[in-house]
Amino acid sequence: MESLVEGLPSPNPPPPTQEARPAASDVNNDSSITSSKKRKINSSEKEGIDSISSSPKTTNSSSSSCTSTSQHVQKKLRFEDSVDFIGLDVKMAEESSASCSSNKMKTVFLSGGVGHHANGLTKTAGSTTFSNSKPGAAKKLVIKNFKEKPKLPENYTHETWQKLKEAVEAIQNSISIKYNLEELYQAVENLCSHKISAKLYKQLQVVCEDHIKAQIDQFREDALDSTLFLKKIDKCWQDHCRQMIMIRSIFLFLDRTYVLQNSMLPSVWDMGLELFRFYIISDMKVQSKTIDGILLLIEKERSGETVDRSLLRSLLSMLSDLQIYQDSFEQRFLEETNRLYAAEGQRLMQEREVPDYLHHVNKRLEEEADRVITYLDQSTQKPLIATVEKQLLGEHLTATLQKGLNHLLDENRIQDLCLLYQLFSRVRGGVLVLLQHWIEYIKAFGSTMVINPEKDKTMVQELLDFKDKVDHIIQVCFMKNEKFVNAMKEAFETFINKRTNKPAELIAKHVDWKLRAGNKEATDEELEKMLDKIMIIFRFIYGKDVFEAFYKKDLAKRLLVGKSASVDAEKSMLSKLKHECGAAFTSKLEGMFKDMELSKDIMVQFKQCQNLPGNIELTVNILTMGYWPTYIPMEVHLLPEMVRLQEIFKTFYLGKHSGRKLQWQSTLGHCVLKAEFKEGKKELQVSLFQTLVLLMFNEGEEFTLEEIKLATGIEDGELRRTLQSLACGKARVIHKVPKSKDVEDGDKFSCNDDFKHKLFRIKINQIQMKETVEEQASTTERVYQDRQYQIDAAIVRIMKMRKTLSHNLLVSEVYNQLKFPVKPADLKKRIESLIDRDYMERDKENPNQYNYVA
Repeated sequence: MESLVEGLPSPNPPPPTQEARPAASDVNNDSSITSSKKRKINSSEKEGIDSISSSPKTTNSSSSSCTSTSQHVQKKLRFEDSVDFIGLDVKMAEESSASCSSNKMKTVFLSGGVGHHANGLTKTAGSTTFSNSKPGAAKKLVIKNFKEKPKLPENYTHETWQKLKEAVEAIQNSISIKYNLEELYQAVENLCSHKISAKLYKQLQVVCEDHIKAQIDQFREDALDSTLFLKKIDKCWQDHCRQMIMIRSIFLFLDRTYVLQNSMLPSVWDMGLELFRFYIISDMKVQSKTIDGILLLIEKERSGETVDRSLLRSLLSMLSDLQIYQDSFEQRFLEETNRLYAAEGQRLMQEREVPDYLHHVNKRLEEEADRVITYLDQSTQKPLIATVEKQLLGEHLTATLQKGLNHLLDENRIQDLCLLYQLFSRVRGGVLVLLQHWIEYIKAFGSTMVINPEKDKTMVQELLDFKDKVDHIIQVCFMKNEKFVNAMKEAFETFINKRTNKPAELIAKHVDWKLRAGNKEATDEELEKMLDKIMIIFRFIYGKDVFEAFYKKDLAKRLLVGKSASVDAEKSMLSKLKHECGAAFTSKLEGMFKDMELSKDIMVQFKQCQNLPGNIELTVNILTMGYWPTYIPMEVHLLPEMVRLQEIFKTFYLGKHSGRKLQWQSTLGHCVLKAEFKEGKKELQVSLFQTLVLLMFNEGEEFTLEEIKLATGIEDGELRRTLQSLACGKARVIHKVPKSKDVEDGDKFSCNDDFKHKLFRIKINQIQMKETVEEQASTTERVYQDRQYQIDAAIVRIMKMRKTLSHNLLVSEVYNQLKFPVKPADLKKRIESLIDRDYMERDKENPNQYNYVA
């Protein structure tokens, strides 16, 4: 028996669920069967059925074969429900009638085959007896009752209970059972069939209660330490569960009939749970020591020690099965967890850096989630994780960000930022707090780039790099959160306009520098991507008219000097500006390209019509006066050959386009010179000033700086840059003594006869003249004047439509229409100017109100 008990399944899984309660009140009262017609079985029929299901010792005088058949049927009946019981009695009666024909007790007459219902019960195929059967007529089953209800033998109930009690005690004491389990099951069934179920249930309850009462004393010893006590209570629980599973298997018939019919009674399994809960675990000392021991083990595990997790799982499963998990354990467990992590959060926030602290918090959350999976009840997961999140994160949101967010962003710690966002997303309000600090960081970091004049040279590139950085963080770390995207845009717009006009000017100059460098620094695809990024920064600035002014000036220089990367890149940039600002913004810029295309056409015709003498090839770029960049007028000493070529082109151009004037901007001219070196002939594509310098070496071998200046008439600063490009650049066609990067007074220059280059046509770039303060001021002044006109137009347009308007409303509407920032004082001056010019007037009764003058 010991091996049988030990081989039973583990008690931790819930016991087998009870079957649905049948409608009948007891097994011997369940007399309905499903057939083609429902009928009732009278009391005498019930007695006959009871006699079949009673003890094998019956007073019936059947033959031995009949007896064995009856016993065989009884074996089949032991696990069947009451409805099946009657159906099998019918089958048994049929078999008895066939095998015991000499016996006068013929109770069943069958005609035709016996069919089988879908649920396994037998049913008659017809409704008539043998005597009345006719071919094709319906057939019926007739059941006749026993004359008397069989009675149990004397002392049967007592003896049977003693046998059952002995078996239960054997199970409880883990010793062998003398009787066959089927025999015990049949005994319970017989007792239940004779309405002894209530007494049997109470007797079983008393035996179980007495056994469990006797177990409590072993847990009241103070000598047991916590771990040994927990193992002992766990063994007691395991033994109890195994015992109750075996006991329930014997009393299963009682469980399925009597208990199911009485809703107030617990099942045999539940009865065992109630007894264990009442006599063992509800004892205050036992329960307190059990809960304390469990909490101590969990505390040790949280401290890094290895504990018996299977013991924890078994004990907590016991508390859950006994339905005291929430009240006795979970509440205390959550309180201890709250205290532990509250103290730990305060301590570690002071001791650790933010990245280390975040990884610790993540580790703690993973550990607690693993505890839920391993041994805690699933219902504990939500409050447990919420407690950890609150104490380790929720209480330190602002402190964490103030201490470490700037460092994580400055160092571009992508993984740590990902973890930060993931953890803050778990806490209510965490993402919002992170968003606020994110905005503050962008504004503060961006302002350092924009406000500091010392960073003007690198401002735009730093802005582009910073934009790439925050875009990547939003994409990878902040899960493309739309709130962070919008916040970033607002922050950029705020800080980039803190310094009026300057960012717009520097962005235009940055575009100019990139387009001048062109394919030397990037491919066409890379250049296109760079322009797209610049346009993103361009969207944030208010002073787009400032950008337009400087961009137009730089575009004119690029087109005239031929320093642009490519016409395609220029047109791509114009297309982007047109998309952002509209056709009115780019109309003048597009006009420059039309003039440049015209000049190319003129030059082709000019070359076809003229045979230019000498070794100088003239190139002409044409722009109308309104598009010319501002240069200081400079008179230089041109060679007679150059003057003659200019006159030839002037005569040709005016003959093609009558009524126009042609003015030369000699500062921007460039030529192609055919030069011969020891290596061979080369064509040098140079500026006008470079041409004048190089041609001097046809007349002599060496000249000083002062001699070249006197002969060419080039301004001192421009001459130094010209000589520097010829003597200190990549293509050094002349020598400078002494060698240095800069041109100083007294330097001497001579022709480099040993000059070598892999190309036949060599372009020697002129060192770009830096924008002068006067030129920058002139451009800014033009922008300021244009803004005055736009302000005036906006005010007049609003007043013409509204006729009468207060000062505050007028100012508000003007701000809404203008696309650039205006100071209130400047706006007030424009209003006064319009009043002076009689476009509007102050109301005579209300000086704070204006009237439009038609």
